[in-house]
Amino acid sequence: MRDELTSGRDAATWSPLDSDGWYAARNATTALRDALVRAGLEKDFPYLRADLNAFGHGLVELGRVAPDTAERLAELLRLALASGFGPDRGDLGHAPTTASEPKGRT
Repeated sequence: MRDELTSGRDAATWSPLDSDGWYAARNATTALRDALVRAGLEKDFPYLRADLNAFGHGLVELGRVAPDTAERLAELLRLALASGFGPDRGDLGHAPTTASEPKGRT
């Protein structure tokens, strides 16, 4: 029937706190914010926040930045790559910031 709950939950009671995607986005946003603070750029990313899309996948919203902020971020990335930090460096012992999808979902 229409009034029966599926899986004991009503879709109207869903919360982002029930989503692995939300926690992955929040953790990644926190990690990025901490790096921006260390680089002195925290005030240059006022729209930085964790978000979910309509499918419950976590996203990190960076927002708009001034051209000089983008140039500074690009320079920081160039310096990091030049010092050996890059995709070929390996895991570095960090935990992944994205949650794995439960089995059966694509």
